[in-house]
Amino acid sequence: MAGPLKHIRVLDLSRVLAGPWAGQTLADLGAEVIKVERPGVGDDTRSWGPPFLNDTSSQPTTDAAYFLATNRGKKSVSIDFTQPAGRELVYQLVKQSDILLENFKVGGLAKYGLDYETLKQINPQLIYCSITGFGQTGPYRQRAGYDFLIQGMGGLMSVTGEPDGEPGGGPMKVGVAIVDIFTGMYASTAVLAALTHREQTGEGQHIDLALLDVQVATLANQAMNYLIEGSEPQRMGNAHPNIVPYQALATADGHIILTIGNDSQFSKFCVLVGQPELAEDSRFASNAARVENRKVLIPILEQALQQRSSSDWIALFKETGVPCGPINTLAEVFADPQVKSRQMRIEMEHKRGGKIALVGSPMKFSQSPVEYKQAPPLLGEHNTEILGELLGLSKRERQKLAEEGIIDVAP
Repeated sequence: MAGPLKHIRVLDLSRVLAGPWAGQTLADLGAEVIKVERPGVGDDTRSWGPPFLNDTSSQPTTDAAYFLATNRGKKSVSIDFTQPAGRELVYQLVKQSDILLENFKVGGLAKYGLDYETLKQINPQLIYCSITGFGQTGPYRQRAGYDFLIQGMGGLMSVTGEPDGEPGGGPMKVGVAIVDIFTGMYASTAVLAALTHREQTGEGQHIDLALLDVQVATLANQAMNYLIEGSEPQRMGNAHPNIVPYQALATADGHIILTIGNDSQFSKFCVLVGQPELAEDSRFASNAARVENRKVLIPILEQALQQRSSSDWIALFKETGVPCGPINTLAEVFADPQVKSRQMRIEMEHKRGGKIALVGSPMKFSQSPVEYKQAPPLLGEHNTEILGELLGLSKRERQKLAEEGIIDVAP
């Protein structure tokens, strides 16, 4: 069954992660996503390796695993839009597209006539989504913004990592480019909302998304803790500022994650670790009390948990409804029966790599399931289809454009 966005065409001029993540999400939902890339080079992340995908003869291709992570489901067309003939090809694609994604610097596409004000004259119903580090307005709008930089500027690193003065203390970034990924997800949501607006009014519009805005928005409870209380949240390692016990704790042979969210769960936990009296102690009987007295409680719990192995505790807690779990490696993640059952590892046929493993989509629909239509494409893989069939360029015209360096010859 076709996806819910099967009637939508997306022109993806974005590179690296935030914009491509939005494009991949829309492709999973059934949209036709045309990725416009630089001839001969393509998206920067094609070269962000190793590791690189091997082709069927076990020789490395030019495509890095990073690129494969965020470009599933797309069609690649290579066009040099810095040249007039290339811009004309993009204009023709704009006329036939519903959404355009871009993440160039503010004003970066205006010099090529590919800004929103120009393109809305060509297609007034176009939904044009711009992703930048700091947005289209404000004193920082001309600055380049990268995920790591934004994690620092946006406050995330002030609450991530071990406390100052502790072993390993100091600011720490998250292990994946989480601001880029969240921005891609916000972009997906925003363009879908704009599509609904267009259905009601016939109007396209410009969407302005900034990584810094997204980082501030996703500080969530930490931001509200500050706004309500006025004191700066501190780095707490694996502990939670508002819930106790809710952290990693050592066992006899490693660590487990304990995520006790209410007093009933805490009472069950105390019985299982052989210290039922803790749940009756006024210092620990409520979550608010446990937060206040965490420095007293946590060492008691650590001493109790170190009497048995991680697997023993997890099995025991699981039987009685105390939420806990292991700290898995990626090998353990993809071997987990729940992850397998939810089909979070998929396989697709790649034009040069043969059957390759990819991460699946977390979106599960009862009536319009996610579509895996296309493995991450080779650079210019769909030049013939897009330029020839969609735009109607003859083989001779495409050859001339290739000779002029405006497009690549389709691989």
